Amino acid sequence: MPLLTRTEPAAPAREPSTGSAHAVIGVVVLGAVTAAMTHSVVRYRLWIVAVYVAAAVLLAVRLGRDGAPVRLARATGALALAVCGVVTAGVRGYSYVPPDAAVGVRVAMAGTAFLAAGVLLVPWRRAADAALLVAALGHTAVVAALVRLDPAPRIDVWYTLQGFADALGSGHNAYSEVWVGPPGIMRAFTYLPWTGALVSPGRWLLGDVRWALLAAMLLAALALRAASRTTAAAAPDAATPVAGPIAGAVLLLLPGTATQAEQAWTEPLLLACLAGAAVALLRHRTWVAVLLVGLALASKQHIAVLLPVLALWHRFGLRRTVLAGLVAGGLVAPWFLTAPADMWHDTVTYLVTFPALKFSNTLYLAAVNDLGWSPPFWLTGLVVVGTVAAVALTVRRRRPGVAELLRWCALVLAAANLVNKQAFYNQYWLVVALVVLSWALPQEHPADGATDEATDDATEDAAVQPPTGSPASSP
Repeated sequence: MPLLTRTEPAAPAREPSTGSAHAVIGVVVLGAVTAAMTHSVVRYRLWIVAVYVAAAVLLAVRLGRDGAPVRLARATGALALAVCGVVTAGVRGYSYVPPDAAVGVRVAMAGTAFLAAGVLLVPWRRAADAALLVAALGHTAVVAALVRLDPAPRIDVWYTLQGFADALGSGHNAYSEVWVGPPGIMRAFTYLPWTGALVSPGRWLLGDVRWALLAAMLLAALALRAASRTTAAAAPDAATPVAGPIAGAVLLLLPGTATQAEQAWTEPLLLACLAGAAVALLRHRTWVAVLLVGLALASKQHIAVLLPVLALWHRFGLRRTVLAGLVAGGLVAPWFLTAPADMWHDTVTYLVTFPALKFSNTLYLAAVNDLGWSPPFWLTGLVVVGTVAAVALTVRRRRPGVAELLRWCALVLAAANLVNKQAFYNQYWLVVALVVLSWALPQEHPADGATDEATDDATEDAAVQPPTGSPASSP
């Protein structure tokens, strides 16, 4: 009889609620961390360090338990965007822009976040893409306003990047240059050369390197959209097709983004490279991923701490990691060979000997400011090496997918930041951005890795070997 028919919910039906709960927790942590980050420029507070430590510990615990998967759906995405709007409106970021104009910029960013959240809740199939478009337009307008309102920010980063572009355009080695501006005399270009090379077109074409950083942010957001759709047909993850554009919108509207854009901080370049590498891996184009990892490594020094993790990850491995290192070496060689002593001074010696800045929010500075103790270099190095080794061995054992691997990389960078002499909004922003990037990707099960690895190898073999057999026997 129909009245006696038993209907039991299938086990997978409970997955969305679990995923939603994890997503809500992730959004709450995102709001707390980005609020602390925005307030941290330029001031030290012990409670800010405590927030960073708590978030890193929570990420480590979640990764150890289940890989910390987060599946963004429209509702949780709208919540994330609304949280971005609330934090942006409520926490004043640092700016050189006149106060009234700075308030206008902040209101514009917060309003864009609320508008994108509202668009996301519209019952329309393309609502996620529309929300990403709103975020991209709003972010572009904010950057344009900041470039106009603050055409020469009083920060050494902007002056040295502009100077690098000028030196490159005239055929000079920037590591031998000296710049003079409101921040003082700047005798060092502390980045690896491809940070300067990648932003130079912004200076050459439009007069300001920040336009190139805007392009990098937009490319990273587009990569997030592409990443979630790359395997949507093959992955049984219903949230995946909308997760990418939602995560891209969140990335563009993260609190403090206006400060980052105004100060010409260069982490968007690294994120664009790593997001592109993630898309390439999902599409089984590992040679593209190798090139992009090499480009990131040739742009900023701290990407090197991720190499042991990549070397022990089954989807990348030692051979590809070595190749990425060789790519980076080849990209850096023109500058190093023409001025080896100058480049070594700017990118290594200067940073190692540079005094700690007391408004940096790290455990190192907590010891200096609150305990009057400067931790020895060997101790901080031991923490970084120990974290990298533990994460690399865990990755080797667990064989995670791309999304989880990005979260492990974020944890490594978070630990390195926390024990560093100086780590500011931009370094912590990259950690948060990698986590947001991971939300855009299919949340693969570790067991999927073996299939992906075999597919990667087969794709590479097909690219270098002629097909054998008759066309009818080809797969």
